[in-house]
Amino acid sequence: MKYFKTTLLVILLIMGTASLVAQDKNNTWLIGIGTNAIDFYPTNANLNGHGRWFDEFVNTKDHYNILASVSKLTIGKYLTDGFSIEGAASLNRISKVGDNSESNMSYVSLDGAVKYDLNEAFGETSWFDPYATIGGGYTWMDDFGIGTFNGGVGFNVWFNEKFGLNIESKYKHTFESNIVQHFQHSLGFVLKFGGNDRDGDTIYDKYDACPDVFGLVEYNGCPDADGDGVIDSKDDCPSVAGLEELNGCPDTDGDGITDKDDACPNNKGTKANNGCPDTDGDGVVDKDDACPNVSGPSLNKGCPWPDTDGDGVLDKDDKCINEVGPASNNGCPKITETEVAKLEELFKTVYFDTGKTTFKSETISKLDEAARIMVKYSTEKFTISGHTDSVGSKSRNQELSDSRAQAVKNYLITKGVSSGNLTAKGYGEEMPIASNNTVKGRAQNRRVDVKLID
Repeated sequence: MKYFKTTLLVILLIMGTASLVAQDKNNTWLIGIGTNAIDFYPTNANLNGHGRWFDEFVNTKDHYNILASVSKLTIGKYLTDGFSIEGAASLNRISKVGDNSESNMSYVSLDGAVKYDLNEAFGETSWFDPYATIGGGYTWMDDFGIGTFNGGVGFNVWFNEKFGLNIESKYKHTFESNIVQHFQHSLGFVLKFGGNDRDGDTIYDKYDACPDVFGLVEYNGCPDADGDGVIDSKDDCPSVAGLEELNGCPDTDGDGITDKDDACPNNKGTKANNGCPDTDGDGVVDKDDACPNVSGPSLNKGCPWPDTDGDGVLDKDDKCINEVGPASNNGCPKITETEVAKLEELFKTVYFDTGKTTFKSETISKLDEAARIMVKYSTEKFTISGHTDSVGSKSRNQELSDSRAQAVKNYLITKGVSSGNLTAKGYGEEMPIASNNTVKGRAQNRRVDVKLID
């Protein structure tokens, strides 16, 4: 009785652990049914009619006790890191104890065990799943019973994600002599279940990129409401089919500008004119141009008007009356490609201290030179983008990159650049220009870039 109580306590402690461990893999429950064989022969060399360890280990004809029916039931629960717990009940009829014959004694056992998936040590395999097991239980033969300490090995052969074949050999060591040590072999089928699918789209949460929203298999469980091949979370126009290169938005006239941003969605135009055409290139789009085929100033509805420098901007509106410049720049010259390139090179040398918005000392002179160019072209507008290395969390890096871009903008303003000509935005760690695995690379990634806004 004391061994029964001890064994029962061990099993209850093992089973109780299951309620304390949250699921962390799909199909965490397992049930199995099968048949079992009891062999007393190769474990009791000191007893008459028995052999030494593992003698005639697979002599099924002479030593195995097999009940030709479903005689074993198993239920298991996955824990974590390859470990699971298992409870098993089995029955048999004993007619052979070694080379000795018996009068068909009944055999009943209840066992609990901890199992370890050997794939955790050997490397994952898709269909072959070996394991080791250790535990204890209680065994009855006719009207007497005894506690056992059990250890064994086995494997599952999976036919698909849930259903497979199980083969196991387990040694049972008894604590008293009325039931001698023995092996229990089993063969059966196992079924895994319990996978989570919160959104009901048949894709388990583990593999679902959008586990809380019903989606499609081809998009890893994410939805695409308009069927344009761009999932809703990345689609700027989720209700209207569009183009992948335009983030899921349509472009009816094919000018590369989405309809929602296109002032002339049915007429091919340019980005500078918000998607509208300007046939005569006078800065007045055709729909507003009274002379669409002849260049003229906008104040005269696109028709010719006095213009000293002939740049298409009326003298009264031309802030650089003797210098040719586009209407979009109030008649003043645009910054040259050479100087734009110079600005981009200067900004490549703007570096930050790790985790901070402070500049490294060598970057100050670069920012000063960049400010002088921007002040010279007072009508040009620029966008400043901030970037970080990968040290720290993504949310922290996003916040840091925003702050760094704003720090550069604020510094340029102190040097005379108009705040209205500058915009600043951070992109976190998403756009590295060097490896984040080296100190030098991370320093290069802590940077800002500048682009001219056309």
